Amino acid sequence: MKKFLTAVSAAAFAVTAFVAPAIAEGFVGISMPTKSSARWISDGNSMVEQFEAAGYEVDLQYAEDDIPNQLAQIENMITKGVDVLVIAAIDGTTLSNALENAAAAGTAVIAYDRLIRDSGDVDYYATFDNFKVGVQQATSLMNGLKERFGDGPYNVELFGGSPDDNNAYFFYDGAMSVLQPLIDDGTVVVQSGQMGMDTVGTLRWDGAVAQARMDNLLSANYTDNHIQGVLSPYDGLSIGILSSLKGVGYGSGDQKMPVVSGQDAEVPSVKSILAGEQHSTVFKDTRELARVTVGMVDAILKETDPEINDNKTYNNGVKVVPSYLLEPVAVDVSNWENVLIGSGYYKMDQIK
Repeated sequence: MKKFLTAVSAAAFAVTAFVAPAIAEGFVGISMPTKSSARWISDGNSMVEQFEAAGYEVDLQYAEDDIPNQLAQIENMITKGVDVLVIAAIDGTTLSNALENAAAAGTAVIAYDRLIRDSGDVDYYATFDNFKVGVQQATSLMNGLKERFGDGPYNVELFGGSPDDNNAYFFYDGAMSVLQPLIDDGTVVVQSGQMGMDTVGTLRWDGAVAQARMDNLLSANYTDNHIQGVLSPYDGLSIGILSSLKGVGYGSGDQKMPVVSGQDAEVPSVKSILAGEQHSTVFKDTRELARVTVGMVDAILKETDPEINDNKTYNNGVKVVPSYLLEPVAVDVSNWENVLIGSGYYKMDQIK
């Protein structure tokens, strides 16, 4: 591991007796999956801002959901001599060879918000409590169903995230920890019978794919009855699902808009919530995730132990990866302003 160096100003000691903050010296490579989702742009911007403020040189690359492109970018970063790699993987099962090269070069690896699987060369994982995200999505869905439709039973369809993203399983399992007992007792009815990530997963979190599947679900299962709710694990899917629902008349006339969940508090979905379409989302403050990640890098390069709060949840198939889990926040029309504007994450003119 390359040594972490600090520099202080001698003049500050001599003239003012003020101890200047330590300035980091290091080179950090950041590999993000795509710019097609606003949250990854926000993540990248937050990390560059915080790493540069801490004194690091940063190389940020977006792979645009192209796995070979991400592999090539990571290999290039290793060749350029980065001290630490921060990687949000497109497919968490495809990086083992690249990470072996990183380990051989003395480059530490932090998995960022998506667990990298099948490799012993992942040092740490920074993420949110992804099981809790799913719990919050299902809880907000059920609360919305009761508010909008009264007592059940409720017709609900299930959507999952991308099967190549380990987080998608945590979101789904968290949601099903709430929904499965209600399915078992008849409160929630999945008219299509489609359940399980192998059936409801949406490759690459593609909103168009979700919209097409929602079209098919509606035509096959809801010609003689109505759907009341949709479990959606991500805002980009929610927008596609809502387009499908509106296309057959939901949200107009006497057809109430079904309750649709989401995640990431993207601007179009916040606007949709205010318009009475999407019911809720889950906010994950990328600034805090960046702060935790910067702290991990600091500790690694100082050869100290990063702050960790989970040593058991994330087994990547080779090892349990030491992790730091941040808290997600459920957001709906009742608290969006306090959470999103009050925290400074968005400005009001971005929403209204």
